[in-house]
Amino acid sequence: MRDNDMLEKEEIFSKVLRAGRRTYFFDVRATKADDYYITITESKKFTEEDGSFHFKKHKIYLYKEDFAAFAEILEDMTSYVLNHKGEEVISERHQKDYKREYLNDNVAEPTPELAEQKNYTDVNFDDI
Repeated sequence: MRDNDMLEKEEIFSKVLRAGRRTYFFDVRATKADDYYITITESKKFTEEDGSFHFKKHKIYLYKEDFAAFAEILEDMTSYVLNHKGEEVISERHQKDYKREYLNDNVAEPTPELAEQKNYTDVNFDDI
């Protein structure tokens, strides 16, 4: 079999999702027996201080016998997140103006600006 024939058989259908520094590749591929399976590849770009960059890739192989269970669990997980947190992105990484709310003492110390906003006061226990 020629190399071109092998490539044509291996990648049947592909879609790409670009998401910031991450890119997700969804590919339908063929086995040697000409059955289909899916690969999902996450590729993340890392930039070095000198301006050079490299990519780290992680790949999942998903076979037909697992499609139904995988789709069901993925639907359960995405529904759970959206039902409990909505679609708005609230992470520091995605929103430059995000300010973390400090609801209890189990969370790391707030910045001085947030402490001032929340009326936190510094307590010196040596004075007690």
